[in-house]
Amino acid sequence: MTLLIVSCALGVALLTAAGAAVALWRVRATTDRRIAEAVQHLADGMHGTMRDLAESIEQAQTALRSERFVDELAASLDFDEVTARTLGAVAGLPGVDAAILDAPAPETATAAMAIGMEPAEAAGISVQAPANDNLRAVELSFRYRIDDVDETTGAIRSGIAVPLRAAGVHLGTLGAFTRSSGQTISDTEIEEIERFAFRAGPALDNARRYAEARALADLDALTGLHNRRTFHETLAREVSRAHRYRRQLALIVTDLDDFKAINDQVGHLAGDNVLAEVAERLRSVVRTADIACRVGGDELAVILPEAGAGDAELLAHRIARAIAASPVANAGTLFCSAGVAEIREGDSAADLFERADQALYRAKELGKAQTVAADGGGV
Repeated sequence: MTLLIVSCALGVALLTAAGAAVALWRVRATTDRRIAEAVQHLADGMHGTMRDLAESIEQAQTALRSERFVDELAASLDFDEVTARTLGAVAGLPGVDAAILDAPAPETATAAMAIGMEPAEAAGISVQAPANDNLRAVELSFRYRIDDVDETTGAIRSGIAVPLRAAGVHLGTLGAFTRSSGQTISDTEIEEIERFAFRAGPALDNARRYAEARALADLDALTGLHNRRTFHETLAREVSRAHRYRRQLALIVTDLDDFKAINDQVGHLAGDNVLAEVAERLRSVVRTADIACRVGGDELAVILPEAGAGDAELLAHRIARAIAASPVANAGTLFCSAGVAEIREGDSAADLFERADQALYRAKELGKAQTVAADGGGV
């Protein structure tokens, strides 16, 4: 009987222990599951947080890039600089390998500029976006006839063209291109390029207007040549450049022979017309690289970058022939004298001008209607 009671007690104990073990296992399993769920929830939260953080960083970088771009544009009124900054901003976007900006420019600036490609390639793919107020961008796809045009050739594969506008007026086009056949410029990047174009349009228009106003301020109202201030500023700059890069530089100073008598004969108003005609004839024979100026009265000057005294003497002869080629209004046939000088080591702008001016006076003393070189005799 005692043995039976002990056996029953042992059985109950075993069942209790087993139940406790099962309960403990269930508690542990539930706890492990809850822990796993909590860890997973935490991991999901961390992933979401990291994703949100990455998006916030990207948005901050985009905003910073745009803000820096706007600040840079606002700091410049130089057309070429505004263009270069705009192209640099576009070319810095992910997926963009090259960019082109094509817009009307002042005479002193480049009409079209590119980054990430050679000029010949840029000329071959430049596209103008239509002047349509509702147009955001034109998507471009390039297909080639040659079978061996692959990734190794670096050919342009696709791109977009975004219109440039200022005050509702179409100015030109900002283009962005990729050389990857498996990648196109994303919608996000297109939106960013549109923002660049939105800022660049007014900046380019302001720079163009400023350059045009500055050009008018640099011109002599009577002759249309560069005025005295511009002459001295340009001569100083070219002298500095010639010394820095060890380049040639020459100067012609010329005036009409007996112009006072012409004024006395036809009057000062008609004399002004004579000067305007003489300036036009001079302008017709100078190179595009030469800078023709009115120094004062009937004294004119031509700055010749990358040229020596011999080149200047030849040009002075062409100027004299052009002026004397046919009678001028009521003044008849006109003749001019000229002095020529070439830059020397250590010359200042004043030194160069003084030697050319002294050569002009010698030409007058020698009988007029001739050219004298500062380092030689009459020609």
